[in-house]
Amino acid sequence: MALTRRWTLLAGAALGGAALLSGCAEDDGPDRGEHSSAADRLRERSARDSTALLARYDATLTAHPALEERLRPLRSEVARHARAFTDDGAAPSPSAPPSRGPAHEVAAPAVPEDEKAARSALADAERKLADARAKDLLTAPPELARLLASVAAAGAAHAYLLTDPAA
Repeated sequence: MALTRRWTLLAGAALGGAALLSGCAEDDGPDRGEHSSAADRLRERSARDSTALLARYDATLTAHPALEERLRPLRSEVARHARAFTDDGAAPSPSAPPSRGPAHEVAAPAVPEDEKAARSALADAERKLADARAKDLLTAPPELARLLASVAAAGAAHAYLLTDPAA
């Protein structure tokens, strides 16, 4: 009985979120165009944020090569996110190996020496970025809002996977 209520609640929340996002599609105000200057700035910032997160993954992989198997799929997703925010596809390739030098324009962040702390730092970065993107989607034009929502959800999932000891 309680399980049925939870599923009903989750289904209702999902439908409500879908209605909210589809309701955004009706608002085509002056700054809501897909290629307005505000939307272009948001896309650029989102691409930069994803590239900075990618640099954090690369620095972590360099400091902790034993995490390769666990981090490689997440890093690939972050690279795809960075590419999704650019029109020219100039973001790093998700199949490219992590850079072992200054290949990214973003300075490599400091990485904790302990593997668990390094994963926790990545999870914090993913969580903060997912939260920021969730806020940004409220003012984004419809297509960009959908992309931000999708990438924010993926970031939240990454944060969970990075902190789950069983994953």
